[in-house]
Amino acid sequence: MLAVVLSLHLVAQQDKGFEISKNLEIFANVYKNLHQYYVDDVDPGKTMKVAIDAMLASMDPYTNYYPESDMEDVKLQLMGKYGGIGALIHQQGKSVYIAEPYEGLPADKAGLRAGDRIVSIEGESAEGKTNSDVSAALRGQAGTSITIGLERDGQHFEKTIVRQEIQLKAVPYYGYVGGDYGYVKLNEFTRGSGSEVRMAVQELMGGKSNLKGVILDLRGNGGGLMNEAVDIVNIFMPKGQLVVETKGKVASKNMKSRTRQEPLSTDIPVSVLIDNYSASASEIVSGSLQDFDRAVIIGERSYGKGLVQNILPMAYNCQMKITVSKYYIPSGRCIQAIDYSHRDTNGRAVKVPDSLKTAFKTLNGRTVYDGFGIEPDVEMEPQYMSGIAASLYAKHLIFNYATAFRKKHETIAPPSEFSITDDIFADFVSYLSDKDYDYSTITERMIKELRRVAQEEKYMDAISGQLDAMEEQFRKDKAQDIYRYRDEISEMLLAEILTRYYYEKGRIEGSLKGDADIQKAIAVMSDKAGYDKLLGKK
Repeated sequence: MLAVVLSLHLVAQQDKGFEISKNLEIFANVYKNLHQYYVDDVDPGKTMKVAIDAMLASMDPYTNYYPESDMEDVKLQLMGKYGGIGALIHQQGKSVYIAEPYEGLPADKAGLRAGDRIVSIEGESAEGKTNSDVSAALRGQAGTSITIGLERDGQHFEKTIVRQEIQLKAVPYYGYVGGDYGYVKLNEFTRGSGSEVRMAVQELMGGKSNLKGVILDLRGNGGGLMNEAVDIVNIFMPKGQLVVETKGKVASKNMKSRTRQEPLSTDIPVSVLIDNYSASASEIVSGSLQDFDRAVIIGERSYGKGLVQNILPMAYNCQMKITVSKYYIPSGRCIQAIDYSHRDTNGRAVKVPDSLKTAFKTLNGRTVYDGFGIEPDVEMEPQYMSGIAASLYAKHLIFNYATAFRKKHETIAPPSEFSITDDIFADFVSYLSDKDYDYSTITERMIKELRRVAQEEKYMDAISGQLDAMEEQFRKDKAQDIYRYRDEISEMLLAEILTRYYYEKGRIEGSLKGDADIQKAIAVMSDKAGYDKLLGKK
């Protein structure tokens, strides 16, 4: 019987090998015919990239091919560094602007400011170039120089900047909130991020002998290196604990990752903040600490990415990132929410159905589920951007006002003290007086649809007067949206203005006092009985 099974397996493998060889030959012939006979010239590299991308699109969005020209992007993903000038840029119309120079890096040292328009790069006009075009031109080998033409306040000037290896901080800010609680913001899981978080927590614990708890903020963090996630869990868990296990097609590649160091503390209260954009390594940290009943998870359900990728080197300095396994956290669950091996009739990958979700138990016996990300222990209401705020942001009016504000004010109060006063908000409203920021609301769209249906069903003569009156009243009411949503708009103004003076660190610090998730974390950790109950402690 065993001989029969082995024989059948061998035949299946031979059949698959033949299919691979056959289809590779077919592909080569198609490409050869294109090159020889297609009416226009075919760019070999571009055509092949399109073919490869189309093939990989049938897998999952994390399996990608990178030609040699994209190596800076790979370095940024893996190590949080790249060769460049150290500045964010964004596009407005046909022009690209400096959006945020990173503190202490070449663009900042050269005096570039948010709001500077990029006019030229190495003497070539940047007008009409896309954000991607300009970004690619600004990046390059560390140590090389680049001359950029800029415009500020109608004045043109040039700066020659020497590129350097830009290392982005994984932890842009940490400090104290609520007096006796430590707060650590982690942006990404790149090489060394575990050490950055450990040092931040260590400093916070050393700075206050009575530190009452630690808040780890993983909101918006899409993940990264798995070993860094294990090191962060290790800060609060003993050495030798299994944090994550990977399982894939190649059994020899399966692995179990355990904590390797002594923890900083196994008993200090911990809260982890997550949202819908917390994914992958963020879910390993939050999910493992939840499975160990070591931290209270606060916020919104996470993204649900339980897939692991490896980077494979290829010929001609190309690389491929490929999904090789799924990961499983201590309770045994995999939190992958989308099943890319099954597609609906439109070709879209489907979510794992509720009927296939399995219950697992945490260390203290709490029930948790696989198949849909990390469900928080304390769920917070998601905050949706209002129509007016979305319009002001999309049309760069918040950004442009901050640029104008920076020109008028050389200094402002520290981030913890600065606020959007009545005078500043009134100035912003005045600034908008001649700007277009029209936007469509759900109510407006419903009235428009009602008109269409009424016209179709021949009720228009009967209700047109009421609809006209409704629209007129709504227009008057909508004009008050700028004040109705003042708090939301003020938060956006605060963040943008603080960035002009205190960079990313100042923006984060200034936002903490109005952060509902942080206030909830403090409230949860300050109530020991409630905190223990959430963790299932007897």
